[in-house]
Amino acid sequence: MFLRQLFDLQTGTYTYLLADMDAGEAVLIDPVYEQARRDAALLSELGLKLLYTLETHVHADHITSAWLLHKSTGSKIALSGDGGAEGLHRPLAHGDKIEFGKRFLMVRATPGHTKGCLTFVLDTEEMAFTGDCLLIRGCGRTDFQGGDAAEMYHSIQTQIFTLPENCLLYPGHDYKGLTATCVAEEKAFNPRLGGANTQAEFIAIMNGLNLAPPARIDVAVPGNLRCGKPEKLGQ
Repeated sequence: MFLRQLFDLQTGTYTYLLADMDAGEAVLIDPVYEQARRDAALLSELGLKLLYTLETHVHADHITSAWLLHKSTGSKIALSGDGGAEGLHRPLAHGDKIEFGKRFLMVRATPGHTKGCLTFVLDTEEMAFTGDCLLIRGCGRTDFQGGDAAEMYHSIQTQIFTLPENCLLYPGHDYKGLTATCVAEEKAFNPRLGGANTQAEFIAIMNGLNLAPPARIDVAVPGNLRCGKPEKLGQ
């Protein structure tokens, strides 16, 4: 299987291209609006047909390029049916399977950062794409878009930490130059969730963060609820 980790410097967002090279079919996780040309060019160079753009959640810090890529490549837009977005082609739910060639991703519902957060797990369970639910030595905030600290703790403990210890975890963002982690590392070293931290301790940590709102939330969330389609097509 082919995996390419792509990065948007302005927002610290990771986009992931996964493909079955023999079949020439691919999916793209968390694409960024400003990087649509980059991603389309890479797909063209590699001779890949993009089947789906997948969103781990409705983002608050960047706008997705899902609509742009749908228009240019014919790819289908897929994200959680619980996220409230309009214009998607496939609403996803826990247990769904996303196939590309002979490979597939399993959908695990991991709400907590937002109501509609998803984690995508490769068929072999050797890697998972956690979005903003579980970050490297951290996790997403839980103070807007239907977030809930208790729900996030449960999601991580039951849907991510139950994966094999050596399962590689690829987050939606990183701001320190880190690219991946694994289940065993986060269980041991995550300061919010690792070790013997209880749910009550985790909730107390999350409730005490007092973070400023994301800089682009007023633009990003409405844009992503339209799956990246401009409010006026002339934009």
